[in-house]
Amino acid sequence: MFSFSGVGMGLGNISKLSNAVTRSISAENFKGEKGCGGMALEGTGANAARDLGRGWKVSPSICIKGGETFTLADIDSSGIIQHIWMTCHPNSWRYMILRMYWDDEPNPSVEVPVGDLFCNGWCEPSNVNSLPIAVNPAGGMNSYWEMPFRKCAKVTMENISSDDVILYYQIDYSLTDISDDLAYFHASFRRNNPLKYKEVYTIIDNIRGKGHYVGTYLAYQPNNNGWWGEGEIKFYMDGDKDFPTICGTGTEDYFGGAWNWEQPKGQYCTYSTAFLGMHQLIKPDGLYRSQQRFGMYRWHIMDPIRFESDLSVTMQALGWRADWRYLPLKADISSVAYWYQLEPHTIFTPLPGKDELEII
Repeated sequence: MFSFSGVGMGLGNISKLSNAVTRSISAENFKGEKGCGGMALEGTGANAARDLGRGWKVSPSICIKGGETFTLADIDSSGIIQHIWMTCHPNSWRYMILRMYWDDEPNPSVEVPVGDLFCNGWCEPSNVNSLPIAVNPAGGMNSYWEMPFRKCAKVTMENISSDDVILYYQIDYSLTDISDDLAYFHASFRRNNPLKYKEVYTIIDNIRGKGHYVGTYLAYQPNNNGWWGEGEIKFYMDGDKDFPTICGTGTEDYFGGAWNWEQPKGQYCTYSTAFLGMHQLIKPDGLYRSQQRFGMYRWHIMDPIRFESDLSVTMQALGWRADWRYLPLKADISSVAYWYQLEPHTIFTPLPGKDELEII
Protein backbone atom coordinates (compact mmCIF):
# COMPACT_ATOMS: atom_id res chain seq x y z
CA MET A 1 0.00 0.00 0.00
CA PHE A 2 1.13 3.55 -0.68
CA SER A 3 2.18 5.52 2.36
CA PHE A 4 4.22 8.63 2.96
CA SER A 5 7.13 6.43 3.95
CA GLY A 6 6.78 4.22 0.85
CA VAL A 7 6.25 5.69 -2.62
CA GLY A 8 6.16 9.26 -1.31
CA MET A 9 9.90 9.72 -1.14
CA GLY A 10 11.60 12.52 0.74
CA LEU A 11 15.19 13.10 1.73
CA GLY A 12 14.50 11.24 4.95
CA ASN A 13 13.54 7.99 3.22
CA ILE A 14 14.93 8.22 -0.31
CA SER A 15 16.92 5.01 0.23
CA LYS A 16 13.86 2.93 1.16
CA LEU A 17 12.84 0.37 -1.48
CA SER A 18 9.28 0.13 -2.80
CA ASN A 19 7.30 -2.26 -4.98
CA ALA A 20 5.62 0.63 -6.79
CA VAL A 21 6.05 0.71 -10.58
CA THR A 22 7.29 3.97 -12.13
CA ARG A 23 5.64 5.20 -15.34
CA SER A 24 5.58 8.42 -17.35
CA ILE A 25 3.18 9.81 -19.95
CA SER A 26 4.20 12.35 -22.58
CA ALA A 27 3.81 13.00 -26.29
CA GLU A 28 6.53 10.37 -26.74
CA ASN A 29 4.53 7.72 -24.84
CA PHE A 30 0.84 8.63 -24.68
CA LYS A 31 -0.16 5.62 -22.57
CA GLY A 32 2.93 5.39 -20.38
CA GLU A 33 3.53 1.79 -21.48
CA LYS A 34 6.71 -0.05 -20.60
CA GLY A 35 9.31 0.00 -23.36
CA CYS A 36 7.15 2.17 -25.64
CA GLY A 37 8.76 5.61 -25.33
CA GLY A 38 10.12 7.34 -28.43
CA MET A 39 8.45 4.96 -30.90
CA ALA A 40 6.47 7.61 -32.80
CA LEU A 41 6.64 7.79 -36.60
CA GLU A 42 4.63 11.01 -36.76
CA GLY A 43 4.49 14.10 -34.59
CA THR A 44 5.38 17.75 -34.18
CA GLY A 45 9.08 16.94 -34.56
CA ALA A 46 8.78 14.65 -37.58
CA ASN A 47 10.11 17.19 -40.06
CA ALA A 48 13.08 18.12 -37.84
CA ALA A 49 13.86 14.40 -37.45
CA ARG A 50 13.47 13.54 -41.15
CA ASP A 51 17.18 12.80 -41.56
CA LEU A 52 17.42 10.80 -38.33
CA GLY A 53 14.20 8.80 -38.22
CA ARG A 54 12.38 6.98 -35.47
CA GLY A 55 13.57 7.53 -31.91
CA TRP A 56 14.96 11.00 -32.62
CA LYS A 57 12.44 13.36 -31.00
CA VAL A 58 9.70 12.73 -33.54
CA SER A 59 6.84 13.55 -31.12
CA PRO A 60 8.00 15.98 -28.39
CA SER A 61 4.70 17.87 -28.12
CA ILE A 62 1.08 17.98 -29.23
CA CYS A 63 -1.07 20.52 -31.05
CA ILE A 64 -4.45 21.15 -29.44
CA LYS A 65 -6.70 22.90 -31.93
CA GLY A 66 -8.91 25.78 -30.92
CA GLY A 67 -12.11 24.58 -29.27
CA GLU A 68 -10.85 21.01 -28.77
CA THR A 69 -10.07 18.90 -25.71
CA PHE A 70 -7.11 16.50 -25.58
CA THR A 71 -6.79 13.65 -23.09
CA LEU A 72 -3.28 13.95 -21.67
CA ALA A 73 -3.50 10.86 -19.47
CA ASP A 74 -5.94 7.98 -19.06
CA ILE A 75 -4.58 5.58 -16.44
CA ASP A 76 -6.54 2.41 -15.72
CA SER A 77 -5.07 1.28 -12.41
CA SER A 78 -4.47 2.44 -8.85
CA GLY A 79 -1.57 4.75 -8.30
CA ILE A 80 -0.38 8.28 -7.64
CA ILE A 81 0.72 11.16 -9.86
CA GLN A 82 3.88 12.59 -8.33
CA HIS A 83 5.12 15.16 -10.83
CA ILE A 84 3.69 17.13 -13.75
CA TRP A 85 5.74 19.29 -16.08
CA MET A 86 4.31 21.29 -18.98
CA THR A 87 4.77 24.41 -21.03
CA CYS A 88 2.94 26.32 -23.73
CA HIS A 89 2.89 29.93 -24.92
CA PRO A 90 1.97 32.35 -22.10
CA ASN A 91 -0.71 34.01 -24.25
CA SER A 92 -2.71 30.80 -23.96
CA TRP A 93 -2.40 30.22 -20.22
CA ARG A 94 -5.89 31.53 -19.39
CA TYR A 95 -7.50 29.64 -22.27
CA MET A 96 -6.00 26.20 -21.59
CA ILE A 97 -8.23 24.51 -19.01
CA LEU A 98 -6.66 21.61 -17.12
CA ARG A 99 -9.08 19.06 -15.62
CA MET A 100 -8.45 15.94 -13.55
CA TYR A 101 -10.89 13.15 -12.78
CA TRP A 102 -10.35 10.43 -10.18
CA ASP A 103 -11.93 6.95 -10.20
CA ASP A 104 -14.48 7.45 -13.01
CA GLU A 105 -16.09 10.47 -11.38
CA PRO A 106 -18.33 12.44 -13.80
CA ASN A 107 -17.22 15.86 -12.57
CA PRO A 108 -13.60 17.01 -12.36
CA SER A 109 -11.77 17.35 -9.06
CA VAL A 110 -9.41 19.85 -10.71
CA GLU A 111 -10.67 22.51 -13.13
CA VAL A 112 -8.29 25.46 -13.47
CA PRO A 113 -6.69 27.51 -16.27
CA VAL A 114 -3.20 26.12 -16.57
CA GLY A 115 -1.38 29.35 -15.79
CA ASP A 116 -3.32 29.92 -12.59
CA LEU A 117 -2.80 26.33 -11.39
CA PHE A 118 0.94 27.05 -11.54
CA CYS A 119 0.63 30.49 -9.87
CA ASN A 120 0.95 32.41 -13.13
CA GLY A 121 -2.47 33.94 -13.67
CA TRP A 122 -1.43 37.08 -15.54
CA CYS A 123 -0.19 35.29 -18.69
CA GLU A 124 3.31 36.62 -18.10
CA PRO A 125 5.98 34.17 -16.84
CA SER A 126 7.00 34.61 -13.23
CA ASN A 127 9.36 32.17 -11.55
CA VAL A 128 8.11 30.28 -8.49
CA ASN A 129 10.51 28.55 -6.11
CA SER A 130 8.23 26.62 -3.75
CA LEU A 131 7.89 23.06 -2.53
CA PRO A 132 4.81 21.84 -4.47
CA ILE A 133 4.97 24.30 -7.40
CA ALA A 134 8.07 25.35 -9.32
CA VAL A 135 7.98 27.59 -12.38
CA ASN A 136 11.36 27.98 -14.03
CA PRO A 137 12.69 30.06 -16.94
CA ALA A 138 11.01 30.55 -19.30
CA GLY A 139 7.60 29.17 -18.38
CA GLY A 140 8.50 25.63 -17.36
CA MET A 141 5.64 24.70 -15.02
CA ASN A 142 6.12 21.91 -12.45
CA SER A 143 3.75 20.41 -9.89
CA TYR A 144 4.80 18.08 -7.08
CA TRP A 145 1.36 17.83 -5.45
CA GLU A 146 0.64 14.18 -4.66
CA MET A 147 -2.44 12.99 -6.55
CA PRO A 148 -3.55 9.48 -5.53
CA PHE A 149 -6.26 7.44 -7.25
CA ARG A 150 -7.65 4.00 -6.46
CA LYS A 151 -9.11 2.78 -9.77
CA CYS A 152 -8.19 5.18 -12.55
CA ALA A 153 -7.20 8.74 -13.39
CA LYS A 154 -7.97 10.97 -16.34
CA VAL A 155 -6.28 14.28 -17.16
CA THR A 156 -7.55 16.50 -19.98
CA MET A 157 -6.64 19.88 -21.47
CA GLU A 158 -9.28 22.00 -23.20
CA ASN A 159 -8.27 24.83 -25.52
CA ILE A 160 -11.14 27.34 -25.34
CA SER A 161 -9.41 29.82 -27.65
CA SER A 162 -9.76 29.96 -31.42
CA ASP A 163 -6.01 29.46 -31.94
CA ASP A 164 -4.12 26.18 -32.06
CA VAL A 165 -1.74 25.70 -29.12
CA ILE A 166 1.44 23.61 -28.97
CA LEU A 167 1.74 21.90 -25.59
CA TYR A 168 4.75 20.06 -24.18
CA TYR A 169 4.00 17.91 -21.14
CA GLN A 170 5.11 15.01 -18.97
CA ILE A 171 3.14 13.26 -16.22
CA ASP A 172 5.22 11.08 -13.88
CA TYR A 173 3.37 8.57 -11.72
CA SER A 174 3.59 5.30 -9.82
CA LEU A 175 1.32 2.28 -10.11
CA THR A 176 0.66 0.99 -6.60
CA ASP A 177 -2.08 0.24 -4.10
CA ILE A 178 -3.46 3.26 -2.23
CA SER A 179 -4.34 3.09 1.46
CA ASP A 180 -7.78 4.08 2.73
CA ASP A 181 -6.55 7.14 4.62
CA LEU A 182 -5.31 9.05 1.55
CA ALA A 183 -7.60 11.76 0.16
CA TYR A 184 -7.97 13.05 -3.39
CA PHE A 185 -6.36 16.24 -4.72
CA HIS A 186 -8.72 19.09 -5.68
CA ALA A 187 -8.25 22.56 -7.15
CA SER A 188 -10.86 25.11 -8.19
CA PHE A 189 -10.66 28.54 -9.88
CA ARG A 190 -12.67 31.71 -9.25
CA ARG A 191 -12.60 35.26 -10.61
CA ASN A 192 -14.43 38.52 -9.88
CA ASN A 193 -13.67 41.43 -12.22
CA PRO A 194 -14.47 43.75 -10.65
CA LEU A 195 -15.48 42.69 -7.17
CA LYS A 196 -18.66 44.55 -6.19
CA TYR A 197 -18.32 47.35 -3.64
CA LYS A 198 -18.48 46.01 -0.06
CA GLU A 199 -18.61 42.43 -1.34
CA VAL A 200 -16.29 39.82 0.16
CA TYR A 201 -14.28 37.77 -2.34
CA THR A 202 -15.00 34.03 -2.16
CA ILE A 203 -11.96 31.82 -2.78
CA ILE A 204 -13.98 28.62 -2.36
CA ASP A 205 -17.29 27.67 -0.82
CA ASN A 206 -19.57 24.69 -0.49
CA ILE A 207 -16.82 22.12 0.09
CA ARG A 208 -18.56 19.11 1.59
CA GLY A 209 -16.84 16.11 3.14
CA LYS A 210 -13.74 15.44 5.21
CA GLY A 211 -10.36 16.75 4.20
CA HIS A 212 -7.75 19.47 4.57
CA TYR A 213 -7.10 22.73 2.76
CA VAL A 214 -3.53 23.03 1.50
CA GLY A 215 -3.11 26.20 -0.52
CA THR A 216 -4.21 29.50 -2.02
CA TYR A 217 -3.07 31.39 -5.11
CA LEU A 218 -4.24 34.93 -5.83
CA ALA A 219 -3.82 37.08 -8.94
CA TYR A 220 -4.73 40.53 -7.62
CA GLN A 221 -5.26 43.88 -9.35
CA PRO A 222 -6.34 46.52 -6.77
CA ASN A 223 -7.86 49.06 -9.23
CA ASN A 224 -7.05 51.81 -6.70
CA ASN A 225 -4.17 54.00 -5.68
CA GLY A 226 -2.70 53.46 -2.23
CA TRP A 227 -2.24 50.35 -0.15
CA TRP A 228 -4.72 47.60 -0.93
CA GLY A 229 -3.86 44.66 1.34
CA GLU A 230 -5.78 45.22 4.59
CA GLY A 231 -8.29 42.47 3.84
CA GLU A 232 -8.61 39.45 6.15
CA ILE A 233 -8.80 35.84 5.01
CA LYS A 234 -11.42 33.75 6.81
CA PHE A 235 -11.94 29.99 7.05
CA TYR A 236 -15.50 28.89 7.83
CA MET A 237 -15.48 25.22 8.77
CA ASP A 238 -17.74 22.52 10.13
CA GLY A 239 -20.92 24.50 10.55
CA ASP A 240 -19.55 28.05 11.02
CA LYS A 241 -22.17 30.60 9.98
CA ASP A 242 -21.71 34.33 10.62
CA PHE A 243 -18.18 34.15 11.99
CA PRO A 244 -15.24 31.91 11.05
CA THR A 245 -13.07 29.69 13.20
CA ILE A 246 -9.88 31.07 11.59
CA CYS A 247 -9.52 34.78 10.80
CA GLY A 248 -6.36 36.35 9.43
CA THR A 249 -5.13 39.89 10.05
CA GLY A 250 -4.28 41.16 6.57
CA THR A 251 -3.53 40.10 3.02
CA GLU A 252 0.25 40.38 3.16
CA ASP A 253 0.18 38.78 6.59
CA TYR A 254 -1.52 35.66 5.24
CA PHE A 255 1.09 35.36 2.50
CA GLY A 256 3.88 35.59 5.06
CA GLY A 257 4.93 39.22 4.62
CA ALA A 258 4.44 42.37 6.68
CA TRP A 259 4.01 46.13 6.42
CA ASN A 260 2.95 46.37 2.78
CA TRP A 261 5.91 44.27 1.58
CA GLU A 262 7.67 47.65 1.52
CA GLN A 263 11.43 46.99 1.39
CA PRO A 264 13.26 49.25 0.73
CA LYS A 265 10.98 52.15 1.54
CA GLY A 266 8.77 53.13 -1.37
CA GLN A 267 9.15 49.80 -3.15
CA TYR A 268 7.46 46.42 -3.11
CA CYS A 269 9.79 43.49 -2.48
CA THR A 270 8.93 40.22 -4.22
CA TYR A 271 9.90 36.84 -2.74
CA SER A 272 9.35 33.14 -3.41
CA THR A 273 9.93 30.60 -0.64
CA ALA A 274 9.08 26.97 0.03
CA PHE A 275 5.62 27.64 1.44
CA LEU A 276 4.65 31.21 0.60
CA GLY A 277 5.44 34.12 -1.66
CA MET A 278 4.50 37.35 -3.37
CA HIS A 279 6.47 36.37 -6.44
CA GLN A 280 4.97 38.54 -9.17
CA LEU A 281 4.74 42.32 -9.43
CA ILE A 282 3.69 43.89 -12.73
CA LYS A 283 4.12 47.66 -12.80
CA PRO A 284 2.39 50.30 -14.97
CA ASP A 285 4.55 51.46 -17.87
CA GLY A 286 3.04 54.88 -18.55
CA LEU A 287 1.45 53.75 -21.82
CA TYR A 288 -0.75 50.65 -22.06
CA ARG A 289 -0.09 49.09 -18.65
CA SER A 290 -2.28 51.17 -16.39
CA GLN A 291 -2.57 48.91 -13.33
CA GLN A 292 -0.37 47.24 -10.73
CA ARG A 293 -0.81 43.47 -10.68
CA PHE A 294 0.36 40.97 -8.07
CA GLY A 295 0.74 37.19 -7.77
CA MET A 296 0.78 35.50 -4.33
CA TYR A 297 0.72 31.96 -2.97
CA ARG A 298 0.41 30.31 0.44
CA TRP A 299 0.85 26.56 0.96
CA HIS A 300 -0.62 24.98 4.08
CA ILE A 301 1.69 21.97 3.93
CA MET A 302 3.12 22.27 7.41
CA ASP A 303 -0.17 23.69 8.75
CA PRO A 304 -3.10 22.14 6.81
CA ILE A 305 -6.57 23.50 7.55
CA ARG A 306 -8.46 20.34 8.53
CA PHE A 307 -12.24 20.10 8.26
CA GLU A 308 -14.67 17.30 9.12
CA SER A 309 -17.78 18.21 7.12
CA ASP A 310 -17.54 21.52 5.25
CA LEU A 311 -15.31 24.47 4.41
CA SER A 312 -15.58 27.93 2.83
CA VAL A 313 -12.76 30.45 2.41
CA THR A 314 -13.13 34.20 1.80
CA MET A 315 -10.80 37.19 1.44
CA GLN A 316 -11.73 40.83 1.99
CA ALA A 317 -10.49 43.47 -0.46
CA LEU A 318 -9.61 46.50 1.66
CA GLY A 319 -7.56 49.62 1.21
CA TRP A 320 -7.51 53.01 2.94
CA ARG A 321 -9.61 56.12 2.50
CA ALA A 322 -9.51 59.53 4.26
CA ASP A 323 -9.32 59.78 8.06
CA TRP A 324 -7.76 56.30 8.36
CA ARG A 325 -10.92 54.47 7.39
CA TYR A 326 -11.01 51.19 5.48
CA LEU A 327 -11.98 51.38 1.81
CA PRO A 328 -13.70 48.34 0.28
CA LEU A 329 -12.08 47.84 -3.12
CA LYS A 330 -13.59 46.93 -6.47
CA ALA A 331 -10.58 44.83 -7.39
CA ASP A 332 -9.93 42.29 -10.14
CA ILE A 333 -9.21 39.09 -8.20
CA SER A 334 -8.62 35.57 -9.46
CA SER A 335 -7.83 32.63 -7.21
CA VAL A 336 -7.11 28.94 -7.02
CA ALA A 337 -8.01 26.91 -3.94
CA TYR A 338 -6.10 23.65 -3.38
CA TRP A 339 -7.31 20.94 -1.01
CA TYR A 340 -7.57 17.21 -0.35
CA GLN A 341 -10.81 15.46 0.53
CA LEU A 342 -12.61 12.17 0.35
CA GLU A 343 -14.97 11.77 -2.60
CA PRO A 344 -17.61 12.56 -3.64
CA HIS A 345 -17.09 16.33 -3.89
CA THR A 346 -19.67 18.99 -4.68
CA ILE A 347 -19.80 20.23 -8.27
CA PHE A 348 -17.67 23.33 -8.77
CA THR A 349 -19.04 26.76 -9.68
CA PRO A 350 -18.92 26.93 -13.51
CA LEU A 351 -15.81 28.54 -14.96
CA PRO A 352 -16.20 32.05 -16.36
CA GLY A 353 -16.53 32.32 -20.14
CA LYS A 354 -13.64 33.15 -22.45
CA ASP A 355 -14.20 36.91 -22.31
CA GLU A 356 -14.53 36.80 -18.51
CA LEU A 357 -11.25 34.85 -18.24
CA GLU A 358 -9.34 37.23 -20.50
CA ILE A 359 -6.49 39.28 -19.07
CA ILE A 360 -7.16 42.85 -20.24
